[in-house]
Amino acid sequence: MAPTAERGSASYPVIRPMLATVGPLPAADDETAWAFEAKWDGARCIVNTPGDGTIRLITRAGNDATATYPELGPLGAQLRGRPAVLDGEVVVLDARGRPDFGLLQRRMGVVNPRRTARLAMEYPVHLVLFDLMYLAGSLMAAPYYERRSILAGLGLRGPNWSAPAYVEGHAQQAWEASLQGGLEGVVAKRLTSQYLPGVRSPDWRKTKHLQTLDVIIGGWTEGHGALAGLPGSVLAGLAEPAGLRYVGSVGSGLSARERQELAQYLGVIALDRSPFLNPVDVAGAHWAEPRLVAEVAFSGWTSAGRLRHPIWHRLRPDLTRLG
Repeated sequence: MAPTAERGSASYPVIRPMLATVGPLPAADDETAWAFEAKWDGARCIVNTPGDGTIRLITRAGNDATATYPELGPLGAQLRGRPAVLDGEVVVLDARGRPDFGLLQRRMGVVNPRRTARLAMEYPVHLVLFDLMYLAGSLMAAPYYERRSILAGLGLRGPNWSAPAYVEGHAQQAWEASLQGGLEGVVAKRLTSQYLPGVRSPDWRKTKHLQTLDVIIGGWTEGHGALAGLPGSVLAGLAEPAGLRYVGSVGSGLSARERQELAQYLGVIALDRSPFLNPVDVAGAHWAEPRLVAEVAFSGWTSAGRLRHPIWHRLRPDLTRLG
């Protein structure tokens, strides 16, 4: 049975984002059953509006980001009179028009009106809309191609938002286009797929140009020399039904600024015991509450279930809860 959305206090339901599994592109003899979208290097965002000209932006972690991205507010005017819930990705584009997560990080979590107004001028966000789950009634049981057709019919275009078209049945074309555009990869979505809130469904499949993984930080080890007192590496884990499983330490790729930021964060959430369910084979470990999420790149898995050649990519504040 498909999950149902919770009913909010507004005239639209509270809908969690549907998630994609990691996997290869569909085979050539099956690709006609799939749509292909760009995988954007940004932060997932659900757009809610009761149709009165206002919008409410909710991150994948469930945080309210409406005040953080004031330049997206005028989108509500285009949806006036139509209670709706939409799915999309917030990005910041660099000088070449390519998503830059580092620039987006400068916007995340900022709520001071004066500061958000200044940052909106310096690093304006763009909201890429790619699904419509509610429009004066639920569309979640409708097939993907129908939801996308209705979304396109809304004509949502503005200086800070768009609803790009998808490629149907041409996986390699989409793959090459994402490479040339400097994008993260491709998301394949089965044309007949329903929208399943909060479910990581095989009907949505993401394929990245780099093999990356989101891990949960459960501790750290101190660096040496100039890095004394700072994290030399972080202890990474994956959430499993039984608990947090340790999968290795990651230190390569961390910048000096990131080490300073991690030291501040980890100092606030220190633990006196390991949060991992399995042994951690490193000396001098400092433990932390498993709240911070990071993305790492790696070349594969060792026979012991550890990340092979892990490299720090970025902290994921859009998936992190520190409150």
